[in-house]
Amino acid sequence: MHIAWLGKKSPFCGNVTYGREVTNSLLDRGHQVSFLHFAQEEAVDDPTWPGCQEVSLPCLYKSQVYTIPSLKASKVLTRSLQELKPDLIHASLTLSPLDFLLPEICEELNLPLVATFHPPFDGKRRNLKSGTQLLTYQLYAPFLAHYDRVIIFSQLQRDFLMRLGVPPEKLAVIPNGVDENKYSPGPSRLKSQFNAERLFVYQGRIATEKNVESLLRAWKQSDMGEGSKLLIVGNGPLSATLMPFYGEEYGIIWLGFVADEEQRIEILRAADVFILPSLLEGLSLSLLEAMSCGVACMATDAGADGEVLENGAGVVLSTHRVTSQLRTLLPVLRDHIDWTRLLGQKARARILERYTLNRNITQLEKLYVEVLKGRRLQLIGRV
Repeated sequence: MHIAWLGKKSPFCGNVTYGREVTNSLLDRGHQVSFLHFAQEEAVDDPTWPGCQEVSLPCLYKSQVYTIPSLKASKVLTRSLQELKPDLIHASLTLSPLDFLLPEICEELNLPLVATFHPPFDGKRRNLKSGTQLLTYQLYAPFLAHYDRVIIFSQLQRDFLMRLGVPPEKLAVIPNGVDENKYSPGPSRLKSQFNAERLFVYQGRIATEKNVESLLRAWKQSDMGEGSKLLIVGNGPLSATLMPFYGEEYGIIWLGFVADEEQRIEILRAADVFILPSLLEGLSLSLLEAMSCGVACMATDAGADGEVLENGAGVVLSTHRVTSQLRTLLPVLRDHIDWTRLLGQKARARILERYTLNRNITQLEKLYVEVLKGRRLQLIGRV
């Protein structure tokens, strides 16, 4: 099967990781993959995608959150698809105006169109940020109804989109998956490097919706002692604002963005506890990676993360009063080593049960076959 994958390769974010892991796995299973991605014409630092035929789509701006294509991007996309002649297009949506044109382009070319819809959400709409995110879902829903299938990560997200008018038969719940062989428990030297007896980790963007300041404030107020360290892995618009107030004098170490995957795995293997205090999420790949490495995990019930940790696979926080919850739990997780070890074992077991990359790709292949079969039946019906 020849899949034309439309996504992004930079800057680094969950969408980039998703595209890399899925397309590499499809190649490993013998499929042909063409990778169409956005690139600013002067940019030369995008990583290569081994095994994929690549097409660059011109854009004016791209960030971890959204993309602004140039005016000629749709023409380049249409011409490229005509030349590539794929069996199917899979768009890992990048919050771009081009997302809204895709159904029309693919209908004109008679190509089946599958999308993965990534935007984070809080199904309970408990805060201003979740209200803002609702607007994104309301904006996209009428267009998603014209895709052949839309992949989302949880039943909660499916129900949310159905309430906004997307037909249920268009929605497919296929959770993110993680390579459990690569992300696995193992030795790490980082604890000794940071002179830590207990190591707590946050990994992700330093942005408002990630609610990192609630974690930092709780840590600072908890007096965790010299033997406990908190690693902040990632960067974002709030980094410069927060760093002066939450520094090494409180046992907080800012590592910034870590590009090397092996180093990120070593960080997770060294961690005792992984914390995700987000107000909004989709299904966090960072959380799944930490769980797969056997780390005890705490996350809010934003998006699908609470669903991942339910029934004892981790500690689920409410997005209300995150600081006060963490202020209570951080010392407990510091002191109860056996409990954190047990939580890490349960987290790893949950990944093996539900969230492996292999399982994800198998479900994706079945979806592709189903969509192609449906398109053939439509053509027969027209004849």
